[in-house]
Amino acid sequence: MSTEFFATLHRILSAPMLAAALIGAPLAAAGEPKHGIAMYGEPQLPPDFVSLPYANPNAPRGGRIVQGEVGSFDSLNPHILKGRVPWQLRFLNYESLMGRSWDEPFTLYGLLAESVETDPERTWVEFTLRPEARFSDGSPVTAEDVLWSYETLGTVGHPRYHSTWDKVGKAEITGERRVRFTFNEPNRELALIMGLRPILKKAQWEGRDFAESGIDIIPISTAPYVIDDFEAGRFVSLRRDPDYWGNDLPFRRGTNNLGEIRMEFFGDGTVLFEAFKAGILTTMRETNVAKWNEQYAFPAVQSGDVVKSLIPHQRPTGITGLVMNTRNPLFADWRVRQAMIEAFNFEFVNQTLNGDESPRIASYFSNSILGMQDGPANPRVRALLEPFGSDLPPGALEGYALPVSDGSERNRAGIRRALALLEAAGWSVQDGAMKNASGAPLTFEIVLSQGANEPQQIIDIYSGALARLGITPTVTTVDNAQYKERTTNFEFDMAWYTRGLSLSPGNEQRLYWGIEAADTPGSRNWMGAKSGAIEAMIDAMLNARSREDFIAATRALDRVLTSGRYVIPVWHNPVSRLAHAKELKYPETLPVYGDWIGFQPDVWWYEE
Repeated sequence: MSTEFFATLHRILSAPMLAAALIGAPLAAAGEPKHGIAMYGEPQLPPDFVSLPYANPNAPRGGRIVQGEVGSFDSLNPHILKGRVPWQLRFLNYESLMGRSWDEPFTLYGLLAESVETDPERTWVEFTLRPEARFSDGSPVTAEDVLWSYETLGTVGHPRYHSTWDKVGKAEITGERRVRFTFNEPNRELALIMGLRPILKKAQWEGRDFAESGIDIIPISTAPYVIDDFEAGRFVSLRRDPDYWGNDLPFRRGTNNLGEIRMEFFGDGTVLFEAFKAGILTTMRETNVAKWNEQYAFPAVQSGDVVKSLIPHQRPTGITGLVMNTRNPLFADWRVRQAMIEAFNFEFVNQTLNGDESPRIASYFSNSILGMQDGPANPRVRALLEPFGSDLPPGALEGYALPVSDGSERNRAGIRRALALLEAAGWSVQDGAMKNASGAPLTFEIVLSQGANEPQQIIDIYSGALARLGITPTVTTVDNAQYKERTTNFEFDMAWYTRGLSLSPGNEQRLYWGIEAADTPGSRNWMGAKSGAIEAMIDAMLNARSREDFIAATRALDRVLTSGRYVIPVWHNPVSRLAHAKELKYPETLPVYGDWIGFQPDVWWYEE
């Protein structure tokens, strides 16, 4: 771990805060209103803070940013399962009771709510609304709007909201501008999560089916931006609301500076890149190192009209790669999954596509203090894992690492290991094809979304490696609508999978790899993981009373997930690569999360 990371961590958790966290100090006495709430210790910013530390409070307002997306959309409601929605709307077009600082692991400050209260055990949380909070139509935000939003999202909204609502034993209005949620189970993160739900206007939805809405309704919200114009499948334009209620809030000072945020949609990545080169788009996020080095020398870059910026971060790598669906009996066997990993020649793929410049994802939380450590589990982590003995995949306790090839295309050692694993699982090469004892061939379908150029290149190389094992997968490319439908219903054997993770993993982990999520269409548990050990490690994380306990539980979870061999990981980028028009600026002080939610376009501005 770099010294820079620990310096940043020290800045995030000052010595007094860390000491308090490690002895499990309570957030505040019961019933004491606070301007913010942190998962551990106290918020970094005082009640009278001027702005977020990574925002420029003097940034000018106006101008525009034009972003590009591959795909299409047929809905403007990001809070339901039905339809395809521009993903940015969920974050740009809505507000919540509290807002998150991306310069701290998990800390919230008042937004629609002026204060938050909770008891030492966090069995309940109460929010007091700001009297000035308004919807974009000028009507006040009421406690009734808040309760309606939470219940609606928790019952007929997207499944990501349901599990939290199920943990609310009582939701009540306790004053003119006060709402309280009492929980029915111990879960210390719930007090924070309840501050992050989007608040909708109840009156707009009376007599309408919230779960079936699409582009026929432009939701009324409280956010700085409102939908100004759109054409289904082609573009969406958000305009800054000149009457936005929260202009003077410290949390908003220096944010939401741009006058227009426009999202353009394209059929594939190649067309999108050409649109950027032609000046149709004003920003481009590049994930391919080789492309960044070789294809960003077009005239606008050479003249200085387009700037190439590197944005470092200290967040976990998350997981990106080919996920194996264990609902398929073939991939229910860990030996087959390990064989697929052995056959994937990362070193050769990385050299071919990235010039060997991109580091591999070593585990779900690697690149951070939360990532599992090399070798056997330390005593604290082992104590968490040992009770689950037979439920643990091989390597969880002893140590697990991804295979490393010699970099040559043939990867002889990896192929030999894969053959041995497949043989142990009941497969052998017969007449040049991998078959089982009954003579049925080993085959599976890899599903890709149209326009996914880099995943397609990776799979092309991988298919050549699988051919050396006598395996010929079927690669199916479908349009975005079909891809969403198939992945929502887990109708694939392998698929391209990306899941970003934060420095404060919590209840969302159940949606990613929890047992209940494995059977819930629309969940992020594409691999179909059903592990008592995973459930227990998530519980340990959620109920940790100190930072030390939290880190141990997350490292234990990382061990179970990584040794579970659910995903064939590729690479991560320890820096983000953003090319953008020279007029688009961002602050010199960067948040610990770097180029993440809340960075572009939130704290950017336009300056001639």
